[in-house]
Amino acid sequence: MNKTWIGLILLSMSMSQVAKADEPMTVEVSRLSLDVATKIAQGSIAACRLKGIPISVTVVDRNGIPQVQLRDTVAPPVSYGISFKKAYTSVMFNVKGSQLSSRSNSPLQQLGENLAFMAGSVPIRAGGKLYGAIGVSGAPDGMDDEACAQKGLEVVLDDLEMM
Repeated sequence: MNKTWIGLILLSMSMSQVAKADEPMTVEVSRLSLDVATKIAQGSIAACRLKGIPISVTVVDRNGIPQVQLRDTVAPPVSYGISFKKAYTSVMFNVKGSQLSSRSNSPLQQLGENLAFMAGSVPIRAGGKLYGAIGVSGAPDGMDDEACAQKGLEVVLDDLEMM
């Protein structure tokens, strides 16, 4: 190979690197602070307490990683893990749990991937961003769980929308 060909190859390689430089090398991800996630969880518990229902609540980030998990004093211990599964499923599919109940017999449910296709969770969306999700468990009916999760979100939603 002569020097001209080597020069053309090197020039071509450097040009492809310039084109890639226009793409961002990192991405910005918005996350809830611990204080905001805690307010959401406490708001969910407070809403269910008004109905006389002791619950567990989990707030997960957009990756499904728990930020806050709380279990009310006499909430059933099993509700703790279920609240996580509900929140995780909600954020993975970006919908309320009640919108997923038709998938309860899907092959995905059988995979054991922490999925719970049932009512009781809401995604945390504001200002065009997905921040995470809230999962609630402990009520006799999943729609009560979901209502309490929604009330927890409403504690901070107006402030999140303004960001």
